[in-house]
Amino acid sequence: MNRRNFLKTTALGAAIAASPISFSAFGSPTKSTGRSGRLNLSFAPYELKLRHAFNLAKYQRTTTPDVQVQIEYDGIIGYGEASMPPYLGESVDSVTSFLSKLDLSQFSDPFRIEDIMAYLESVAPNNRAAKASVDIALHDLLGKIMGQPWYKIWGLNPQKCPNTSFTISYDADPAEMKAKIDETAPFKVIKIKMGLDHDKELVNAIRSRTDTAICVDVNQGWSDKEQALEMCHWLAERNCLFVEQPMPKEMIDETAWLRERSPLPIIADEFLQRLPDVKRAAAAYDGINIKLMKSTGMHEAYQMAVLARSLGMKIMLGCMTETSCAVTAAAQLAPMVDWADLDGNLLIANDRFDGIKIVEGKVTIPDRPGIGVELL
Repeated sequence: MNRRNFLKTTALGAAIAASPISFSAFGSPTKSTGRSGRLNLSFAPYELKLRHAFNLAKYQRTTTPDVQVQIEYDGIIGYGEASMPPYLGESVDSVTSFLSKLDLSQFSDPFRIEDIMAYLESVAPNNRAAKASVDIALHDLLGKIMGQPWYKIWGLNPQKCPNTSFTISYDADPAEMKAKIDETAPFKVIKIKMGLDHDKELVNAIRSRTDTAICVDVNQGWSDKEQALEMCHWLAERNCLFVEQPMPKEMIDETAWLRERSPLPIIADEFLQRLPDVKRAAAAYDGINIKLMKSTGMHEAYQMAVLARSLGMKIMLGCMTETSCAVTAAAQLAPMVDWADLDGNLLIANDRFDGIKIVEGKVTIPDRPGIGVELL
């Protein structure tokens, strides 16, 4: 008996005995009792409600569109998710349209990840968050079949997980700004959304209340390289760890110029989407921010982390505003990275899952099979 069949036969019975709860195409709880021997996909829109408005360099939002996904195989259910902040260019309509085109029932062996992901690529280009939702659900399913979380399957040590940052943005209301800062108390790193006219005011407001280390996400908000360099020096004097995507992604030469002179590491975010972008990023950035909604999921995110490390780059593991489903899936990679920004589930008020925990500021991965989540 080969390893794959051994894992299937030893773990499958226990997983089926758990009789998992699923949700139908529009969210109604049902028992999954079928034994189809095929992959069955279902999905439903789910709007994420933010605890606080996000004031970013180019827009403000109070919700994030989302699609919740399930893949069922022989009575076992894997959960996935597509979260779609506006800048990704995806929507509930585009995600559900893409998912509606898929016929996963053609696959009788869920372990053929390469074949399944290649099939997703063949259906339509782009659609990265939509593909990520399938990838996450597939990894959750496979981990449950094997009876192991993915950090163990990858051979990673959960004790090496970094602290996570907690994200806040500027608010003109002093009371609201104070409340946002006070919310960061349990965390050891604060992530700041910048690129507005209030960048220094925001940092000064934080420094008036706490000396906690900060990191900065400019969201392409600085267009003058000299001013960007001045800000990097100013931030370095205020216990800042790194600057994420300071300039527009098209300004590659200017970013490389800034990287050569900055006292702080420069990290690629919007510049970088998928595996082929990692080598390009090495020419202008010190590190990369890997997000499942950009990388098409866990399969390619792992490959990106391995490649970046081989190139001597720093690695940040990020997320969108997501439920604990996608955030916990990303956390399986956390032992591989230098920095984590896995707070997306903490920023919403209607999480459907129990998963990742932050203990004294540190990412803590559940010791459950698959991606490690349970429905609330």
